[in-house]
Amino acid sequence: MSKKTAFALAARPGFLIRRLHQIHLSLFAEECAAFNVTPVQYSILTAVAAQPGLEQAALAQEVGIDRATLANVVARLARNGLVRRLQGRQDRRLKHVLPTAACKRLLTQMEEPARRAHERTIDALKPRERALFLKALAHLVSTGNAHSRAPLRVS
Repeated sequence: MSKKTAFALAARPGFLIRRLHQIHLSLFAEECAAFNVTPVQYSILTAVAAQPGLEQAALAQEVGIDRATLANVVARLARNGLVRRLQGRQDRRLKHVLPTAACKRLLTQMEEPARRAHERTIDALKPRERALFLKALAHLVSTGNAHSRAPLRVS
């Protein structure tokens, strides 16, 4: 890649955000390798533990992924004994997702390694810069939410 191309890419927010995401995925994989859990699975498990019984469509919105992807990941997590799905009582088409004891144990074990991955992602910033960076990211996500293929649920 020439310097001109590298400079043009390095000035684009989308490129930088994608690269930072790649870096975070590598750090998460490094810190959490022993658990055989992807960042998306970790997000889903965290949301399920925080909001047991959430319906799958609401869970997809909670973690910002499309419903089809969520259904596939939840099915895999269920096969691995980390979540269970209950059919809705009033609407039998709905599936509610609940954490298992294994899920809760896994999240407890992953807490410190996942925290390290998150910290290492922004470790190059000074503490005050980290707070400003996270605030700016949250603002960008919030104001751009409607443009996502999988918008987050707004409370």
